Amino acid sequence: MTKRFSFVLILVLIVIVIPATVLLIMSSHSRLAFEPAPKAIGIETPIAVHLTNPHGVRRVTAVVEQNGTSATIFTSRSAAHRLTFWRSHSQPQDIHFTAGQKQAPQLKEGKARLIFEAESNDLRGSTDTLIADVMVILRPPSVSADELQHYINQGGSELALFTPSGYWTDSGVHVANYTFRSFPLPGSSTQRFSLFAFPWDMARDTVPEVYAVNPAGTEATARFWFKLFPKKFRSRDLVIDDKFLNRVVNQIDPGGSGDLLTRFLKINGAMRRSNNQTLSALRFKTADKFYWTQAFLQLSNSKVESEFADVRSYIYNGKKVDQQVHLGFDLAVARHTPVPAANDGKVVWAAPLGIYGNCIVVDHGYGLQSIYGHLSELAVKEGEMVKRGQQMGKSGSTGLAGGDHLHFSMQVDGVEVNPIEWWDAHWIKDHITNRLKLE
Repeated sequence: MTKRFSFVLILVLIVIVIPATVLLIMSSHSRLAFEPAPKAIGIETPIAVHLTNPHGVRRVTAVVEQNGTSATIFTSRSAAHRLTFWRSHSQPQDIHFTAGQKQAPQLKEGKARLIFEAESNDLRGSTDTLIADVMVILRPPSVSADELQHYINQGGSELALFTPSGYWTDSGVHVANYTFRSFPLPGSSTQRFSLFAFPWDMARDTVPEVYAVNPAGTEATARFWFKLFPKKFRSRDLVIDDKFLNRVVNQIDPGGSGDLLTRFLKINGAMRRSNNQTLSALRFKTADKFYWTQAFLQLSNSKVESEFADVRSYIYNGKKVDQQVHLGFDLAVARHTPVPAANDGKVVWAAPLGIYGNCIVVDHGYGLQSIYGHLSELAVKEGEMVKRGQQMGKSGSTGLAGGDHLHFSMQVDGVEVNPIEWWDAHWIKDHITNRLKLE
């Protein structure tokens, strides 16, 4: 009897206990993170949680607590896999839901707690919790725009003044899907200003608006008077041949594979977009002041070979193979011409950059930056302060250049604009310095 009992006990251990123990050990916890961490919720605030669990989850729940009461605002369930979870591997996922008074009508303004729970889809079914202390904000901010006359050139820049009020944490100007930051107006405790662009390809019926938004995502907007001057940009054919392809492709992409034309099209398309994203991201390296006081310099005695927003069709062996937009001026003088800083500022980039070759970017403050491409040499370093007219390098043909010249462009909060306005002292006085009372 003892031997039989021992045998049964061993059998139970082998068939039930040991496998169950292994399955319990294999069970996992969920890793949870708000993206981004919410600081406030309002009427209906979007929330995102990044969830990682190799076994997936069978239940997720979001609850908001305030003053001792709680309300479930979101729940989702999946089929349970307590014994078969080990057969599959779940990828990380993002859980999206909304939190606010619309989901929990009892919410009042003040402190609250947002609680997110996830139950693992395995034998143990571990519950993991993510908590955020938030403010409930139900009153929207407000904003009033200036009463100035704004004459805007398509592809150009403009500056708007406005006054946000109430509880707000971000403000600026919307131009369709573009957002431009704002800064405190010098000498004022309430007014702000935003230097913004009207992109070259923006629909002509687009209406810019000033905005103010609070952490709960509630936004207020206001319009200001403006008149847009539409502009027709040039279209040009650019003939390319094997000699050109061999030179530029092997310079920019020396380790690439495939035929020259295919490599060129990748450079002219994907690399161009990547390089422009790099330039745009430099807007975050801006000062909250203007470094400059005078109009910007154009390269002296230069011949304009390409203008802002030229639409280029690339012709190879008599056929159009690509089309891109050239967002700058190509200025030529002579081989290896000294290139001056267009104005006072701080160097935020001084290194090779794909199609732009050796490139320099100078920050002039408040999101305004100038760009210098195709240089044969660099004479400044990132972080260096430069003065208007100071030599920073020499023109060249590095990058995607057909010959020795300077590619010069400017950007406002990461959006490239027509430099012509910034070369014009009269335009700067009317649109910038007079409004900011810098004189």
